[in-house]
Formats: sequence, structure tokens, C-alpha cells
Amino acid sequence: MTLAPVRALRSITTPSNIISTFNKRAMSTSNATTAAAQHSRTVVKSVYAVETAEGAGATVRRSIGTAALRNLSPFLMLDNFTVNPGAGFPDHPHRGMSTVTYMTGGSNRHEDFMGNAGLLETGDVQWMTAGRGIVHAEMPSFDEDPAKVEPAVGIQLWVDLPAKDKMCEPTYQEKKAKDIDTIHPQDGVSVTIISGESHGTTGFVRPVGGCWFFDYKLSKPGVEVFQPLPEGWTGFVYLIKGALQIDSDPTIHPKFHTLVLSTQPGQTGVRLRRPDHLDAPEDTHFILVAGEPLDQPVVQYGPFVVTSERQVREAVMDYRTGKNGFERAVGWQSEIGQAMRG
Repeated sequence: MTLAPVRALRSITTPSNIISTFNKRAMSTSNATTAAAQHSRTVVKSVYAVETAEGAGATVRRSIGTAALRNLSPFLMLDNFTVNPGAGFPDHPHRGMSTVTYMTGGSNRHEDFMGNAGLLETGDVQWMTAGRGIVHAEMPSFDEDPAKVEPAVGIQLWVDLPAKDKMCEPTYQEKKAKDIDTIHPQDGVSVTIISGESHGTTGFVRPVGGCWFFDYKLSKPGVEVFQPLPEGWTGFVYLIKGALQIDSDPTIHPKFHTLVLSTQPGQTGVRLRRPDHLDAPEDTHFILVAGEPLDQPVVQYGPFVVTSERQVREAVMDYRTGKNGFERAVGWQSEIGQAMRG
């Protein structure tokens, strides 16, 4: 496949002074689970991700962030996006949150006002912490042969930042699919570990704030696996393909549903099962995400996520006037978004 050239992404790592201490505490919780009884969470809410227009001509299936599923701290929004030729997400700002972009098909280009640019292909991950402010563009990249064009498809999750870290410097953690650990804890189960710990393997991302992110594939009918999760953390499953059962509940959950998991004391993780072949003829593919809930207000105005209305006004003014993190936004326009500007 021939892809349009892009500039290399400069490596930017999260400063050590803002890496959350959740890792030690959460990892010890996970390790302890291996020796303790496996008490599974259950599904407390199921929300269908309705397809809707977003950006410039793109479509998304959104669940978290809709009227049906708000206040799921620390998670703000979950989109399963599809971007075809002529569509995309041109120049736009962020403040006070992180975005996790996980490609499940096709390719997507990224460029920001700090001079960073890169290409995400199938299976690649970018974990961006917007902090005090960033302006960037996200646009699909296609093969030069029209017969080989495929849409850019993936998952984007917005995660709230702890109040003390909302004005940190913007950072990236990014990896190609070949460099991300995928394990096979048992026959018919594969787990790609982006953040957190699964069956003794730890993901590469160290988020600002507690958040675990796994990509699960269940290829064998009837296969069952238990994934430990930190007790009390908010957890959900989003089904990309196939069907899934949770714990001993016979309910079969189909694709494009977000399943919110219970957080009762003593629940050490979640039991995940692919239904038998007659009920689920195709492989089951889903993401499993858990995050430490934040005890703070959420005041969101589009891409600005802060904790008060005053801070919203400040964010809008900073962006418009090029101050307090948006200095480089003045006069900046991305190269990849040029086609959308005409």
C-alpha cells in the first residue's frame, strides 16, 4: 500500500512529575486478584451506539457522551469513527482532557501546532494528553489506487484529567501495532494491552490519571476469560464485532453496544464469554476499559473540559487570543487539513 508522505512524529514523553501514582496501586490490586476469588462485575446498563455525523463529513457511533450515557467519570466520550474520502477532522483545539485513538482499520494522519505529524495505521495507538492546550487535525490517509481505498476506522475515547493536571504541557504516547504487546492467556483468547495489566503483562501507556485499556478478541465459541480490574474503578465494554456474555448472565449482547459494568465492593474483575457458535457465528471483538473516577465537577464546552464555567470562559478567550497554552495557535493551519479549507 502506498500512503501519502508525512513528517516523522517527534517523540514526546509524559513528564515524570505528572505520571499518576495509580500504576503501583492498581497493579498491586491486579496481582492480588490472581490469588483471590474471582468475583465478576455485571452489566448495569447497555447503550446502543447510534451512528451520527461528526467533524467534516465523517460518521461516528457514539455512546458515552450522549444523553443516554453521561456522568461516567473519568470517561467523557466514546466514538467508533468511520472516515471516507473527502471527510475528516480538520484543525480544532482541546484543553483539560486526553484522547485515546486506536485504529481498527485503514490509516489516519495527525498534525498539530507544535510541529508534530504522524501516521496511524491499523492497530496503532496514540494517547494524547491535551493539558493546557493543543490545536491539531486528524485526517484519513488513502491508497493512491482508487480500487484499494478503504475508510479510516477506529475508536476514540476522551478521558477527563484530574483537576491538578488540566494545565500540564501537552504530551503524546504513541506506538505501532507491531510494538504493542498482544498475549494469548488461553486458547481462543487474545488481548492487546495498551494500558494497565492483563495476565502478568503491562501496557506501554502510563496515563495521567488511572485508566486501563485492552483490546480483546475471542475466536473460539464458548471460550471464557476473567480480566482483573481495580476495585471501584468505572468500567465498560464496547463491542466492535460479534457478541458477548458477561459473568453468568445468559443475556447475549450484540455489536455496537457499550456495556457499563457494576462497581460493587468485592468485585475483582469481569468474566467475559463468547456465546456458543449458534448464537454468535463470528469472532467476538471488543475493547475493555476501566478508569479511576474523579471527584470533581465536569464542565464541558465542546473540546474544552474544565471544572467551572469561569474556566470555560478562560479557555475560549485563551484560544481566541493565543494565550496560556494557545500561543502557537495564532496563524497556524495544518497541512493535512488544507483540502478541507478549499
